[in-house]
Amino acid sequence: MKQWLVIPGSKEIPQWEQLAEEYHLGYEYNEFFHPELLENPEKAIACIKDYKERRLPEITGLHGAFYDVLPTSADCQVRQTGRLRISQSIDYAKKIGAKWVVFHTNYNPFLNNKEYVKQWIADNIQYWESVLKQHPDIHIYLENMFDTSPDIMEELARNLCKYENFGICFDYAHAVLSKTDVRVWVEKLGKYIKHIHINDNDLISDLHQAWGAGSINRQNFYDLYGNYIKEATILIETSSLQDAKASIETFIKDGFWLVR
Repeated sequence: MKQWLVIPGSKEIPQWEQLAEEYHLGYEYNEFFHPELLENPEKAIACIKDYKERRLPEITGLHGAFYDVLPTSADCQVRQTGRLRISQSIDYAKKIGAKWVVFHTNYNPFLNNKEYVKQWIADNIQYWESVLKQHPDIHIYLENMFDTSPDIMEELARNLCKYENFGICFDYAHAVLSKTDVRVWVEKLGKYIKHIHINDNDLISDLHQAWGAGSINRQNFYDLYGNYIKEATILIETSSLQDAKASIETFIKDGFWLVR
């Protein structure tokens, strides 16, 4: 059976609490990837305090920093900043009690020279291996974003899956917008996928619409989930309370809604 999560909004915490209690939802915190918060530790700690004073779900995760985060950049200043943001994200995740942190691969598919790709993979394996070893008490999930195929993520996962705290966060909408059939994604990555982000779009742009409000083939997702990734947790990745509720209603209507 599935464990569902939503993204709580700090300005509507009581309403999110009610929704989470009604449907047995977990949370994935999204405030902590914003640069302005990462630049203001006092504000970040205050945000954590506000959450921890409420009734938090048992299952929670956190989306880590991703804006221009390039921890293996050839530019040492860029590399240092990226690693700082990742370290901050993990620290805040632990402080709030999250079980995992999601980071994007941030791989640029236009830089596709074979030697560059080979070096990028080697550098990222080495870096993320060090992170996984340093933080065995929290799961690190890498998410597809700009990736046009699952090949690079498959190579990363093949080398990092020996660490129990590693997993892939599969953003289904991102995969649908890629150049590769989504079935290929789940066939190659399914055994590494521990978490899923789901929302809808127009098959052109990453709109983060309520599930059922766009053009994604919903039955295709249900079939692939059941055949390949049914052990993964699922985040309804929409930002508004209204869209989260509408998504839940669609999942229920489609007969896909079950909770642990």
